[in-house]
Amino acid sequence: MIKKVLTVAGSDSSGGAGIQADLKTFEEYGTFGFSALTSIVTMDPDEGWSHTVTPIAPDLVEKQLKTIFAGGAMAAMKTGMLGTVEAIEMTRHYLDLFDMPAIVIDPVIACKGTTELLQPENVMAMRELLLPKATIVTPNLIEAGILSEMGDLTSVEQMKEAAKRIYDLGPTNVVIKGGHRLNNHQAIDVLYDGSEWTIFEEELFQTDFNHGAGCTFAAAITAGLAKGDSVLEAVALAKKFVAAAIKNGQKINPYLGHVWHGAYNHAENRMSKI
Repeated sequence: MIKKVLTVAGSDSSGGAGIQADLKTFEEYGTFGFSALTSIVTMDPDEGWSHTVTPIAPDLVEKQLKTIFAGGAMAAMKTGMLGTVEAIEMTRHYLDLFDMPAIVIDPVIACKGTTELLQPENVMAMRELLLPKATIVTPNLIEAGILSEMGDLTSVEQMKEAAKRIYDLGPTNVVIKGGHRLNNHQAIDVLYDGSEWTIFEEELFQTDFNHGAGCTFAAAITAGLAKGDSVLEAVALAKKFVAAAIKNGQKINPYLGHVWHGAYNHAENRMSKI
């Protein structure tokens, strides 16, 4: 049977990140995606593409989750932008109710395009309630610096130390995304399972068309785990999937460009033959 996977995250009205990225990725992996919205992110073209994050009422988040889990547990699930302590608590409640083999926590602490961080109480709730349940947690450098309480991370060695500290918060695995913020000619990610390190390197593409890359990476790991890949296999394939998506990024509007989720499977080529 097709594997069922869930994203609990925010909606990106521009179509590139959040649940939009997650569902596109789930589809490319051949899984069946469900989504529970926790917030809606909008951008105002009349004000320089400024971002507004509007939380979904907690009781509506619960109604979505109740609907989704009417068919039982998922093969895997991920979280993205949760936005409120109530949404984090509700997510943890359903994690405790249903025994799922794979849980990916993408600890979204800030919206790309804005420097506004989530409230400190949200970060604390995420650390206490979600990280201990995670099969893998997938922070970028900023998120890893906050979760590890190390601040700015600028080297692979600092990424390793941050991964150790985040691992001590309870997840089974930690992968820190280096991306373009490292002063390196390669896109480097660091995976730690509590005993062994794996360093992933791909070409670093100098492009601004990378909106949604982090969400896509976590969603790809989720779908890979749902289909039976090991954590190492899921992360390795997700890295290649996202590299192709960034390399083939598309300019969507005058303000930003998105990764192309169909790039790894050459979806546009398949469609042209139909």
